[in-house]
Amino acid sequence: QVQLVESGGGLVQPGGSLRLSCTASGFGLGYFAIGWFRQAPGKEREGVSSILTNTGRTYYAESVKGRFTISRDNAKNTVYLQMDNLKPEDTGIYYCATRYPHGTDWLVPEAYTRWGQGTQVTVSS
Repeated sequence: QVQLVESGGGLVQPGGSLRLSCTASGFGLGYFAIGWFRQAPGKEREGVSSILTNTGRTYYAESVKGRFTISRDNAKNTVYLQMDNLKPEDTGIYYCATRYPHGTDWLVPEAYTRWGQGTQVTVSS
């Protein structure tokens, strides 16, 4: 079965850290763009970070630069999102998604074609 599965979400205090994982099954991630997106209640889905698994090039939203790090382990077919110094405004459902690594718009949700089911991240004291 072809799917993406996110894990690693949870409840964390402001200033804390979480590491999200996005694991692909049924296909290899060796030649894709993998994006992380989030959606807070009442808000539109927004791009957080993306990585081109063939080159390792990364992209970040301004709001997370310096705090989040995206990486990949092609042998494990997994992409990670390390989130440090978390803030309450980082709260939301985090999704990973894939597309082919051509073109632009690396943080635009509509450019991605295959999505995981999401994992909840809550930053609260």
